[in-house]
Amino acid sequence: MPRFLPEPPHRHGTPAATAVVLVNLGTPDAPTAPALRRYLKQFLSDPRVVEIPRAVWWLILNGIILNVRPKKSAAKYASVWMTEGSPLRVHTERQATLLKGFLGQRGHRLKVEWAMRYGSPSLPAVLDRLKAEGATRILVVPMYPQYAASTTATVVDEACRWLTATRNQPEMRFVRNFHDQPGYIAALEQSVRRHWQAVGPLGTGDRLVISFHGLPKRSLDLGDPYFCECQKTGRLLAERLGLTGDQYRVCFQSRFGKAEWLQPYTAPTLAALAREGVGRVDTICPGFVADCLETLEEIAMEGKQDFLAAGGREYHYIPALNEDDAWLHALADLAENHLAGWPTRTPPDPAAGEATARRAAALGART
Repeated sequence: MPRFLPEPPHRHGTPAATAVVLVNLGTPDAPTAPALRRYLKQFLSDPRVVEIPRAVWWLILNGIILNVRPKKSAAKYASVWMTEGSPLRVHTERQATLLKGFLGQRGHRLKVEWAMRYGSPSLPAVLDRLKAEGATRILVVPMYPQYAASTTATVVDEACRWLTATRNQPEMRFVRNFHDQPGYIAALEQSVRRHWQAVGPLGTGDRLVISFHGLPKRSLDLGDPYFCECQKTGRLLAERLGLTGDQYRVCFQSRFGKAEWLQPYTAPTLAALAREGVGRVDTICPGFVADCLETLEEIAMEGKQDFLAAGGREYHYIPALNEDDAWLHALADLAENHLAGWPTRTPPDPAAGEATARRAAALGART
């Protein structure tokens, strides 16, 4: 017989609630080697993330990677760690808080929470809490604009595992992607234009580098749409900015291991642009809606070193959308579209309705 999670105590008369859960990739609890080891073990043990035979990968992961990488990664995390914690955690929590306010201003009465796919707070823990609070309808929003099996699908997997173990299941919906959502693209455009207002527009021969997180090329060959969705995001952003094809480059960062990944790679692209005589590069990472290690350390710091060391003159990183007002409006639009049909708005006050009817009747009697 299947084992089900214990059901929370039922309270008669408790109104059913609707919830939205923002889910991001994850983060270690601290910038320390032990914390990184726990986080990396969970992350890299997911067969969606690393698609090679389990026995072979187990030996590589436990025999090499988890003995070498945690200390190096901890030092990198320490270089970007905020007072409140990991940047990804801080920005995701803020986004959830602001989203609740934005949706509340539109008349929605919702619970809005956030979770991490790896690390804490875990998605199952957040779903448990929402269920105990009476949520019977839950919209899960993976915070990845471009769909990939190794990101979005892992969130769906985890939520479905929780559903499988739940006796009294809530309704659940998922956002698949938003790589071409007009509001998201407009928010990216505005962030670039704000940057150009602050530091000056690109000059003749300068470049905008649009960097996305990489995936093994094999994922594209097997039918993953991620590469194509990244290309579309880059093209739509460039069009809104009025850039021609030679004024921007779409590339892919964070390559890991010896296998071929999606190309062109970001670090070699930055060095090549400098050697070609490009004096200035502005880099944006549209695949990340919240700043994190991959944007703040790899792109803002290492990317700058790569470009300047190869002869470049000026390098800028354009921050992720984070708590940008236009982005939060776009996120609210996205949530509203996927909440359609669920009773999320504050019900009308019967007493107020009766008073309005009596007033209308009285006014009619006077005419």
